[in-house]
Amino acid sequence: MSSQLLPSTAPRAGFALWQLGFRPFYLFASIFTALSVGLWALQFTGRLGRPYLAGPVWHAHEMLFGFTLAVVVGFLFTAGRNWSNQPTPTGWPLAALALLWVAGRVLVLTPYGWAAALVNAAFPAAAAIALAVPFWRAGVRRNYFFVGLLLVMSGAVLATHLQQLGIIALPGWVGIQIGLDTVLFILAVMGGRVIPMFTNNGIPGAGATRNQWVERAALGSTLAVMAADVLRPDGMPLVLVAATCALAHAIRWSLWRPWRTLRTPLVWVLHLAYLWIPVHLVLRSVAQFGLVAPSRAAHALTVGAIGGLIIGMMTRTARGHTARPLRADAWDVACYTLVSLAAFVRVALPLAFPQLLHEAVGASALLWSAGFGLYAVRYWPVLTRARLDGKPG
Repeated sequence: MSSQLLPSTAPRAGFALWQLGFRPFYLFASIFTALSVGLWALQFTGRLGRPYLAGPVWHAHEMLFGFTLAVVVGFLFTAGRNWSNQPTPTGWPLAALALLWVAGRVLVLTPYGWAAALVNAAFPAAAAIALAVPFWRAGVRRNYFFVGLLLVMSGAVLATHLQQLGIIALPGWVGIQIGLDTVLFILAVMGGRVIPMFTNNGIPGAGATRNQWVERAALGSTLAVMAADVLRPDGMPLVLVAATCALAHAIRWSLWRPWRTLRTPLVWVLHLAYLWIPVHLVLRSVAQFGLVAPSRAAHALTVGAIGGLIIGMMTRTARGHTARPLRADAWDVACYTLVSLAAFVRVALPLAFPQLLHEAVGASALLWSAGFGLYAVRYWPVLTRARLDGKPG
């Protein structure tokens, strides 16, 4: 495979992992999620002893509050510097936040439940404070809600742990579901901001557009889904809310002219991933009638939308903020293909052939690990070395 990551001249010397938020969190998150399948297998065989979190709860917790949250924080620290023109954590404060995140991953595999609860709830809360400071200094009120969403994530992870510790009784996995809905809203906001912009910037004449009424319907209905998950009106109310939200997001996606992106991998990966959002919402509606398992809807969001948008944004952000060409090379396309296939296999295959569920789960996990493992190996030198143009960041 040819390389577009290697410049014609050698990169500047120096270890740059702590120069901007995307660097450690993208690297650590990709390594962690690539290895998590192995940890998942070790839990099944009992070789991790008696950890505080185990089984499906550990898997859901770590995919959401471990992997996904790390990437969200890394992205917000990086974008937040541009939005506010103020510094976000670098150096030892950034390293301390990364260490806090690592501690959370370790503690859930120990018997120390209270320590795991406090550390995991502290990470998004600390990130919210770190993001609030530059926003407050710059008066960037338009983005204050991101601080609030990180605090909601802190509350969701704390609720999850308090339920596991037997301190409070909650129906189902409410903390996990609220965390998923919060991430869905973040994806909806950021997708609406960047996907049409990246489409028009990367493809002359693409004609991606935004309609204010569609934007309001998409974001408003997403908040309505979150409210429904708090109030838990199972049955027709949830069906109507989720179906309305799916329609709004599908119309929004179509206005971005996704069919014009097929020759530009750095763009089509984002469009393909966003399409999983209305698919997720349709499956949530259908699941209320017992026609599909709720896990199909959950994995359409987690593997399809979250996984696809994360791999697309991690490659683009890493390239852009290290002064590399904004063109996906063969390695990037391989990452996109592997993660996209992981979503298709995990969701579509069991829908068509329910008897192949175990095979689908195993194949999807291997594809996912391969995609993010390839990213970690490929982008390790990019994320740990200084920008090619010598600028900070």
